[in-house]
Amino acid sequence: MVERLWALAVLIAAVSLRIWDPVPVQVVRFKQFDIFQTVKPAKTPAFKVTIVDIDEESLAKIGQWPWPRTVVADLILKLRAAGAVVIGFDVVFPEPDRTSPTLFLKTMRGLDPAVVKALQRLPDNDSVMATAMRRALVVLGQSGFERAGTATKTPPKKAPHGERGHDPRPHLLNFPGLIRNIPRLEKAARGIGMITVRPEPDGVTRRVPLVSRIGDDIFPSLSVEILRIATGGAAYATDATQSGMTGIILRGMRGQVKIPTDRDGHFWIHFRKSDRGRYIPAMDVLSGKAPRGLLRGKLVLVGTSAVGMRDIKATPLEAAIPGVEAQAFVIENMISKTFLTRPVWTAGAELVATGLLSLLLIIFVPMLGAVRSLVLGFIGIAAAAGGVWYAFADKGLLLDMTFPASTTFAVYAVLAYMNYIGEERSKRQVRSAFSRYMSPALVEQLADSPERLVLGGETKELSILFSDIRGFTTISEGLDAGELTGLINDYLTPMTDVILKNGGTIDKYIGDAIMAFWNAPLNDPDHADNSCRAALAMLTALEEFNKQGAAAAASGGRPHIPIKIGIGINTGQCSVGNMGSMQRFDYSVLGDSVNLAARLESSTKAYGVEIIIGENTQKLVPKLATMELDLVKVKGKTEASRIFGLFGDETYAATPEFTNLKARNHDMLAAARDEKWAELSGLIEECHALADGRLDAYYEMFRERIKTPAASVGD
Repeated sequence: MVERLWALAVLIAAVSLRIWDPVPVQVVRFKQFDIFQTVKPAKTPAFKVTIVDIDEESLAKIGQWPWPRTVVADLILKLRAAGAVVIGFDVVFPEPDRTSPTLFLKTMRGLDPAVVKALQRLPDNDSVMATAMRRALVVLGQSGFERAGTATKTPPKKAPHGERGHDPRPHLLNFPGLIRNIPRLEKAARGIGMITVRPEPDGVTRRVPLVSRIGDDIFPSLSVEILRIATGGAAYATDATQSGMTGIILRGMRGQVKIPTDRDGHFWIHFRKSDRGRYIPAMDVLSGKAPRGLLRGKLVLVGTSAVGMRDIKATPLEAAIPGVEAQAFVIENMISKTFLTRPVWTAGAELVATGLLSLLLIIFVPMLGAVRSLVLGFIGIAAAAGGVWYAFADKGLLLDMTFPASTTFAVYAVLAYMNYIGEERSKRQVRSAFSRYMSPALVEQLADSPERLVLGGETKELSILFSDIRGFTTISEGLDAGELTGLINDYLTPMTDVILKNGGTIDKYIGDAIMAFWNAPLNDPDHADNSCRAALAMLTALEEFNKQGAAAAASGGRPHIPIKIGIGINTGQCSVGNMGSMQRFDYSVLGDSVNLAARLESSTKAYGVEIIIGENTQKLVPKLATMELDLVKVKGKTEASRIFGLFGDETYAATPEFTNLKARNHDMLAAARDEKWAELSGLIEECHALADGRLDAYYEMFRERIKTPAASVGD
């Protein structure tokens, strides 16, 4: 049972960790997805996006970036003339062109007036680019910014969109600010798309946001905007539930298509190896050397592979590719509908699978043993891994196997370890028991039946008694070793006689403490009654023992400290039998009921009562003078138990003073449980008076509870 509780604690801790989902847990999950993509990358699509590359050679020939907008205008017109369908820029133009004639004049001094007038008559470079953009389908990029504000004060240009289902904004990637293109270019563009991509915590790019937000404004990604323009320029829609985003809906000339996203609006990219055959250097386009087959009827992305422009991304398949190619993969995935999906429900399904696998281990490992459970566990994990791979390979569904597998392994390890610890603990307990004497009742049985000298046991209902001397440390301080040993022997002898006369079996002596039980090895149908009568007789024997001790102390001229004891009795199912080895064993009893009996004995001091019995015992001795004391969660127990005081035999139980006390004490407990504090105070005093000094500590405890109601008696 203990090992199952520990395993359950490990499961709860693991589930809590997964719900928290710290970076290491995310990275392990992502690595599994990377392995899947490495084994089965995306197929080369029938339609490939072309990339016009602002590469190192183009920069060396044309000049450092940013190029004059007239050069970019020429690039746009060349691409349009070559048959490009849509031209998307994976760069931003946030500032006016400093090489424009009017801006150039501000930096020059001493120019001939004729030259100045000639320059002033020339068109602005940004206007030239805007004019070129109006002649083609151009989509500009813009970027999220980590500080509030935008590049201009004019309202940002947004693609027309609708919202299906719930508001997606609470789930979307949100940027405080926006780095925009200058208004003249923004106005001339057919569309504007977000190009910001945040890599995962390990620096690898696996997802891109298809929609992002700045404040209440929602913006599509560059890839979505390119497809929107390419398919007719209709509005797009977000589709969301209360749990998060489910996808983007694009409406085109051939109907509509839903592009799936995760709950945050991110699209999982199905990568393949970088394709250098799709790249055309920008200088080749400008010089007319670009192969028309790579441009006619194509979607074209203008981006950079130059390391100095810092748009290099790590992917699951490669350490570094140009960021513009990641955008190309997204567009190709969407066109070919080769989606990787991780819907909102996947995390919940993974937690459920983890819980089921772990609970099966918790149930069956103690039953089947470690080896068979390990084999079955491997079979289960292998089957689950096969299902996860099939979901990826056939359906493009991303399911995490790392968390369920690691959690179930941890649960199994705890179960195996705790079983080992439990076996070691049992061995130590048995070794400890071997050193004690066997009970007299067992000796008699063994004398008559030597064949009982074998290991074994049974489960049966027993009544268990624990007794202990109160304040034994104080008593022992004034005695030397010989005197202390004599005192203990003198005390244990009459206590043992009383227990044996009432049919009990002495299990062991623990210093000044006694443990005994009834109904084994001999059957005793009145075991509860006999154990209680033994406890009452022990108090009577103790009075005589103290009288003799007082007389001896007086004759010796020394002070006498009377001995007081506490006794706890509980009845319940226990495991009883010969425990040990073939060479040496002891007849003993184990079980939760034994532990409770020990706890009841230790509670006598707190309640100021000499004998406390458990609820099961009380039900079996209705004639004896018992009275409910409390409903408590005893140390070592998970559930609250009713405890009762034992005050005498059936003769005392019938006396008016006890029946009145028992009735009023019942009323007091009811008032405490109902939190009727005013009524409770009067009942405490009334009960205290009826007890006639026998229960001072008990009723003082209830007076304290009135002062701290949170500690009041349980229901």
